[in-house]
Amino acid sequence: MGCLFSCASPSDDRDSEDGAPVVLNVYDLTPLNNYMYCCGLGIFHSGIQVHGLEYGFGAHDFPASGVFEVEPKTCPGFVYRCSISLGRTNMNPYEFRSFIEHVAMEYFGDTYHLISKNCNHFTDDVGLRLIGKPIPRWVNRLARMGAFCNCLLPEYLRLPPVKQIPEYHGLSEDGSESFSIITSHEPLSSDDADQDKLLLSPSAAAG
Repeated sequence: MGCLFSCASPSDDRDSEDGAPVVLNVYDLTPLNNYMYCCGLGIFHSGIQVHGLEYGFGAHDFPASGVFEVEPKTCPGFVYRCSISLGRTNMNPYEFRSFIEHVAMEYFGDTYHLISKNCNHFTDDVGLRLIGKPIPRWVNRLARMGAFCNCLLPEYLRLPPVKQIPEYHGLSEDGSESFSIITSHEPLSSDDADQDKLLLSPSAAAG
């Protein structure tokens, strides 16, 4: 039996006079996807790749942006599956940076929810705002099914924001673990050392 959807890689991921490619990178959250994928189902993480960086949304315990950036196709904690071309944007890197910082302020880490506000909702929103095109429906199908059957879900999925998802860590040049959270304002003052490590200013994240 053939797969119910395709996941072909983009033929050209370079900036050109026609604009910068907007690419959806899709990851598996579970090995079960190898069996569910060809039935049109699966549990996926996704990130939006623009101007050489990939942007995703994840949960943390702080009232600050949960949007982060990583090298394309290398989001730690997940298994890369494929990339899908969504279109192109005429925003230059500076304009796109301002755009993503604005969107990031609507996606705080402590508002993440597996069913109603997850990483795929974020990439879908970015795609619609950026080029007027949503992500393929199959990427977030289980979340939509969960919302439809919300009363049948376990309480821990229905009520609180999801906090216990894989941590997002990247590797710096010296091999130490690091990652960048996108925020357009200075972190709130706090005595919590973990929060200080988690949040970076735009200038630091861009470096």
